[in-house]
Amino acid sequence: MSNLHRIEQLLKFLEEEPDNPFNLYALALEYQNHDLEQAASYYDRLLEAHKEYLPTYYHAAAFYAERGELERAKKIYERGMDLAGKEQNQMALRELKNAYQNFLFEN
Repeated sequence: MSNLHRIEQLLKFLEEEPDNPFNLYALALEYQNHDLEQAASYYDRLLEAHKEYLPTYYHAAAFYAERGELERAKKIYERGMDLAGKEQNQMALRELKNAYQNFLFEN
C-alpha cells in the first residue's frame, strides 16, 4: 500500500471517527515522511485535543527535536513522562525517559 493510499484511508477514518486520537496519530506519522507542516498540525491537534493519548508524546517530541524546536521537544517529553507516571505505564515511562536522556545528551 502506498503512502498516499494510506493517507487517503486514514483521512476517511478520521472523517468517520473524528474523536479517535489514533487517526490523528497515524496521520502525523505518515505525513512526517514527506509533509512536515501537515505532520506538525496533526501532532499539535493531538497534543491539544487528546492530552491523555500517551503514544503521541514519544513521536511528537522526537519530531520537534528533529526540526530543531528543542524547547518544545523538551516540554513534550516532560509532559509524556508525567502522563506515563500518572498512568503507571512503566514501559512507556522507561521508553520516554531513555529517549529524553538521549535528547539531552545530543542537545
